[in-house]
Amino acid sequence: MARVHDDDLWVSAHAERAALAEDLAGLSPEQWRHGSLCGEWDVEQVVAHLTAAASVDRWQWLRSMLGARFRPDVHNERRLAEQRGNTPAETLDRFRAVISSTTAPSGHTPAYLGEVVVHAQDIRQPLGLPRTPSVDALTPVAYFFARRDFTVASRSHVAGLQLRATDGPFTTGSGPLVSGPTLALVMSMAGRVPYLDQLDGPGVPTLRSRLPVTADVRPDGRSAGSS
Repeated sequence: MARVHDDDLWVSAHAERAALAEDLAGLSPEQWRHGSLCGEWDVEQVVAHLTAAASVDRWQWLRSMLGARFRPDVHNERRLAEQRGNTPAETLDRFRAVISSTTAPSGHTPAYLGEVVVHAQDIRQPLGLPRTPSVDALTPVAYFFARRDFTVASRSHVAGLQLRATDGPFTTGSGPLVSGPTLALVMSMAGRVPYLDQLDGPGVPTLRSRLPVTADVRPDGRSAGSS
């Protein structure tokens, strides 16, 4: 794969943020409280997390992690709380303000494009919002996820498997084949179980066995088992 320059990756990240903001503008109050594919977070919490991720540079991240005693969950919850508004409209306004941000804790730009892609789908998939990011945006994320564990254990999830996109140039690895749309490969590497149903090949059962068991989202928008 030809190396994609950081400038191009940021252009894609900005486009994906803008597309998500457009989708969010039409949500009802109930949809803002709907469960997402991201653990126990609802839609508004995921949006606040994305705002926080685009607002913390290397030194702010280090100070925050030190204050959280290097517990990522504590760091994430604290920064999320900072960026969550008093209303969903205020939370959305804060997200819109960082659409063109290039602030990040490190130089791993494909990972931060991937964060936008994955969390946007964490919101869209449960709500039935039918946007698919461009293959040009997805492909560098797929290669990054396949090559290293960063914020998610993506490389570990697909170790010893061959991955092949059916809608783009992404292909990597050796072993039992897992094939499907680039988005489904990216989301599955990120541990999002619902996207496994879009994949084919003899390697799919192995991949499925490695992903964390996550709670289903109930019709009322909450994760099963949540209060």
